[in-house]
Order: sequence, then C-alpha cells, then structure tokens
Amino acid sequence: MTQPLLEVRNLKKHFPLRTTFFGGAQGVVHAVDGVSFSIAKGETLALVGESGCGKSTVGRAILRLFDITSGEVLIEGRRIDDLTAGQLRPLRRRVQVVFQDPFSSLNPRMRVRDILAEPIRNFGLAASDAELDKKIADLIEIVRLPGDSAGRWPHEFSGGQRQRIGIARALAAAPDLIICDEAVSALDVSVKAQIVNLLQDLQRQLGLALLFISHDLAIVEHMTHRVAVMYLGRIVEMGPKQAIFATPRHPYTKALLSAVPVPDPEAPRNRTILKGDVPSPINPPPGCHFHTRCPVAMARCRIETPVLRDHEPDHSVACHLYDAPTVGSVDG
Repeated sequence: MTQPLLEVRNLKKHFPLRTTFFGGAQGVVHAVDGVSFSIAKGETLALVGESGCGKSTVGRAILRLFDITSGEVLIEGRRIDDLTAGQLRPLRRRVQVVFQDPFSSLNPRMRVRDILAEPIRNFGLAASDAELDKKIADLIEIVRLPGDSAGRWPHEFSGGQRQRIGIARALAAAPDLIICDEAVSALDVSVKAQIVNLLQDLQRQLGLALLFISHDLAIVEHMTHRVAVMYLGRIVEMGPKQAIFATPRHPYTKALLSAVPVPDPEAPRNRTILKGDVPSPINPPPGCHFHTRCPVAMARCRIETPVLRDHEPDHSVACHLYDAPTVGSVDG
C-alpha cells in the first residue's frame, strides 16, 4: 500500500486559559480532541464543520505554528511534531498554506515580486536573479494574474486577485501539500468558483495534495475527493465524497447536509433542526460530544465515547447507532 503523504494520528491540542495569581490555569479549551486522518499524494481531503469545531486548529497544528498537546503528525512516514525549529526548516517547504482573508494575509508594504520572491529565496530555489525573475513570472502566469502584477502593490488588486497572489506565494515554495484554510469564504460567489477551479487545475497540473478546510458544503462537494466531518474537536464521519453526500450516516452530518441551500426553495426537503447550542470546548460533554443535540441520542451516548470505525469500505462513522449491541433507549 502506498505510503500517505500526510498522516495525523490521534492529534490533540488543548489551550490553557489565563492563569490565576498563583500560576494555575483556570481551565483548558479542548480545541482538537483526538483527530486522525491521512492524505495521499494528489488527493483533496475536505475538513468540514461548524465554526469553532477545531478545523483551523488542525491545519495550524500540521503547519507547526504551535506545539501540539499529544499525537503525531507525519510527512511520508517522518514525524514532524517533535522536531526542533532547525530540523523542521527543510520540511516546511513541503507544506504551505493559503489563508482565509486575502486582505490581511499579504504584507501591504511589499510589492508582489517581493512577496513571491521571499519563499523562493528562503528555500534556495533560485540560483540567480534571472532564474528568480523567471520563477516569479511563471507563478504570476500560472495563477492567471495580469502580466504586470509583479511591480504592483497588494492594495491595487481585488479580493479574488489577492487570493491568487496568496496561492502563488504558496506555490513559490514548490510544496507537496497546500492547506486551504477557508480560502474562498471571504470572496464573492462568482469569484469563489474561479478560485476553486484554479485550485483544481493546479492540483492536476502539479500533482498537489490539498487539505481544504471549509464550512461551505456546496464548494466541498464540487472539489474534494474525501470528506472528514468535525464536531467539537473530533471527527464524527469520514469517507469518499459520494458516500458522505449520498448516504450520510452520522446524525450531525445529516443535519449539516440538510441545511445546504438548494436552487428550488419550494422543493420538498427533509430538514433536520438541531436543538440547543454547540457546547463549550472548555467543558465538553462526556461520552459523545454530540449527544446534547442529537435527535436519536441513547443513554449509552452520555457516558461512552464512540470510536471512528469503518462501516463500509473507506466510510467511517463515530456513532453508537452503528455499534452492536445497541445499549439504552432512544431519548428523541
């Protein structure tokens, strides 16, 4: 079996709240609470869920923007979560990121040429100024920006064009994996489609792997190969795109999909309305985190944490409804 490009094993990230006068923490935010998945070369995995479920924290943990609480992150079998800054530097080129906000992710005091030249210089990818200029011109062309973009400032571009600059900056390091952290959520609908199509074209052309973090299921259905659904720091369902959208298993996945807008507002729909609010990650519920809002919760769900298991080929669900034997009664 081919080794995955990226493996995340039982990743946990807990953020301590501010300390007391005597130095003790007042609480812990369980942002990510045992997440595992893998991404193959050239594959797109979408990480979806409500705001605050821990999607972006997973992306930042893979990038080593902070140290993780526990677990493992591996690039082609090599652990990177325990490397020092010096050991990690050669591997940073392989994983790059496109941030959510194209207006704040670019340095307003740097021209486009300097923005794109920085990662090329940092990783020693150009042997001369002529080669550097050629790479910058190629990047501008491949993300379909105007030919005179290199000498312009970020404020001279629209939001969609700025995001193209962000994508070009990520490509400048010649990565194997790009993490797209809500990369199209701040853009207009028509521009979203253009950026998504660009990412798909770049993936086919360059063989990139993508971790696409989003809450927009319509976009996810269009561009991904597999989907992992997160709720309150945990993955509750994961599988091929076709299986997730056609035959969702977890009650939370069903509720998410039932909320996706459809072209015909008069069309009959089976909507699932969740009760209550998302619990606080400072004090998550015991057992299944979703049981406080689940329409089919059982007594077992309150005390026993469901394990993410395969119930069909490559389709995993963390739900006691699919475990045997079933214990308890439906609470409704």
